Amino acid sequence: MDSPEELPKKVGKSSYHCDICEKTFSLKSSLTNHKRIHAEEKPYNCDICGKSFTIKRNFTEHGYTHTGEKPHICDVCGKSFPRLRTLTTHKRIHTGETPYECDICGKSFTLRRNFTEHRHMHTGEKPHNCDICGKSFLRKHTLITHKHIHTGVKPYKCDTCGKSFSLRGHLTGHKRIHTGEKPYHCDICGKSFTQTCQLTLHKRRVHTGEKPYPCDICGKSFTDGSALTVHKRIHTGEKPYHCDICGKPFSYRSTLSVHKRIHTVKKTSL
Repeated sequence: MDSPEELPKKVGKSSYHCDICEKTFSLKSSLTNHKRIHAEEKPYNCDICGKSFTIKRNFTEHGYTHTGEKPHICDVCGKSFPRLRTLTTHKRIHTGETPYECDICGKSFTLRRNFTEHRHMHTGEKPHNCDICGKSFLRKHTLITHKHIHTGVKPYKCDTCGKSFSLRGHLTGHKRIHTGEKPYHCDICGKSFTQTCQLTLHKRRVHTGEKPYPCDICGKSFTDGSALTVHKRIHTGEKPYHCDICGKPFSYRSTLSVHKRIHTVKKTSL
């Protein structure tokens, strides 16, 4: 039996208080689970993959990843999920709830992850680092996309012509070549484009002359961020494009393409 000193502190009518971090809970069992975080105790072990968990519910829901079971069903659209937390987040699509509000600009978010990444825009923090070239990014998905430069992975394939892309958005824009769709219209000259980024660049280059991306090293400005990224390699010496035959690195994709012709010529001359 617990001694008086070992019993959890009960605060108010139905609140249990963690004596380590001051967090409070309405249930004693919730406090017990929480204190395992401090003790680094993980008593629930998956006998399939060996992963361990602090809370039984997380252990149970993890098991569904092995069985494929999705017991948590949305009562609005019928979609099912392995985790209750994922269902709760999903239902915000139907309710329009955005519980995470930025106290700097007032913008609200459905997901905590999106809110956290948004905050980095205000602080300038770039916590996601590429382990190949060291470049840092605000968002994790931007890092994942960036690493396709190094790996050459293009997971999004056009089912019409077979061309592959690193980004889903690029595939969407590409498919409009086949459909002829040009949904983005210039309000100055009426010209239409398949992608919104094409419209933006058109307006800067043809109508406004705007160059909102300045180089912080030499001051030269550019109409789009990708042109600035390529330009800065002059200063940094970065060479992200590697020949998959001889390993030689290059700063520009076009230079790599020209270089690879050397290997093609060698093969045909043999």
